[in-house]
Amino acid sequence: MDGGDPVARLFHLQSSGAAARRATFGLTERRAALARLAGAIRARQAEIVAALATDFGKPEAEVVLTEILPLLQEIAHTSRHLGRWMRPRRVRAGLSAFGTSAQIVTEPKGTCLIIAPWNYPLNLALGPLISCLAAGNSAILKPSELTPATSALIADIVAETFANDLVAVVEGGREVAEALLALPFDHIFFTGSPEVGSRVMAAAAKTLASVTLELGGKSPCIIGPGADLAQAAKWIAFGKFTNAGQTCIAPDHVLVHASVAAPFKAALRHAINRLYPGGLASPDLTLVINDRHAQRLTHLLGEALDMGARLVTGGPSRGRRILPTVIEAVTPEMGLDRDEIFGPILPLLIYDDLPDALARIAARPKPLALYVFEKDRVLVEQVIAGSTSGSVGVNLTMLQFSHPFLPFGGVNRSGLGAAHGRWGFRAFSHEKAVLRNRFSPVPLLFPPYTARVRRLIALAQRMLG
Repeated sequence: MDGGDPVARLFHLQSSGAAARRATFGLTERRAALARLAGAIRARQAEIVAALATDFGKPEAEVVLTEILPLLQEIAHTSRHLGRWMRPRRVRAGLSAFGTSAQIVTEPKGTCLIIAPWNYPLNLALGPLISCLAAGNSAILKPSELTPATSALIADIVAETFANDLVAVVEGGREVAEALLALPFDHIFFTGSPEVGSRVMAAAAKTLASVTLELGGKSPCIIGPGADLAQAAKWIAFGKFTNAGQTCIAPDHVLVHASVAAPFKAALRHAINRLYPGGLASPDLTLVINDRHAQRLTHLLGEALDMGARLVTGGPSRGRRILPTVIEAVTPEMGLDRDEIFGPILPLLIYDDLPDALARIAARPKPLALYVFEKDRVLVEQVIAGSTSGSVGVNLTMLQFSHPFLPFGGVNRSGLGAAHGRWGFRAFSHEKAVLRNRFSPVPLLFPPYTARVRRLIALAQRMLG
């Protein structure tokens, strides 16, 4: 290890204290660490709001709703249940383990790396940290360089709240991330795109670090023929256009049944106008993160319109401010149909029967989220059973992310592993099997394999059916 490299020195500082933390960083200390973090978030709320306004114009209410409240809820939930999660769990013995006692003991994985994205830069940096500390680990946290004001504030909050042998922040771009990934962390938690996620997994393979990957994809939304269209429009407008559509579980596109397509379009226009009166002048519109992403989105929209797509509503933009936009007549040749949009543009696709809609979804990589709006429970169950996704929202969007008793994670290209609550604690923990011999009869089966031993083995075989 390069002793002159500050990142390597920081890693060495944390990793060398892993054994001591197992002995000294118990339930009381972990709860105290989480309480300090909650206190820091509350104390610095005004600065958090200001930093996110600087980085991409988030309105204060949206910052509180999507960045601060989920963190405070996660801390409260984790602190409340942590003692039970940490407690060794006794398990029953099978035939081969007769005469033994068994339990599962959780222990910290050790030194962890958390690489956070830019779209919810506070929530998705400190959320995994909560689980990491609850499991008894140390962490090096790398916020996104695309949100420099929030990144600097996170570094300041962490430095004020924790000693750097427990939690430290390293700021920087791709070179810093690559330097961190070259170190032998015990666990890596990454949130970002599938493309970068595959590189993180490849880097982790070199040191055999375990990983949790929260990725993304084109999360579909199905509108059934029996949907409450006003309810669906309201939830979809909220889920898609909050944070300017820069949300990994936002509805990427809507598959609407042909019989309700026209009234749904009208309901969606109405819902958007209610959420964002004043259009581009609405103070509740978040900005696209930077000029490059804004140009990508306007190019995708312009390309689709040139190829025959039609605007339902929206379209105009001003710099990084893009009006909530709905588009129809999208075809597979268009970039909007191929790529994850990750912005305030929502394609509407028409379907005639549910198997057709499910076939379209199955033809794409497995999404992080899937939404269905429908009153008929049989149709809803057909969607749930006939599709694969990280999560399903029924007659709502986005809310599954903040449910404390549900795992959050993707499947295949949309993610690996789960987070939040008990699942976050388990992601950062090693579940160690402990088996104690009391009066095991297994030595009766040891060699030499005499006739008597063979009869006992045959008896055991018969008992197993």
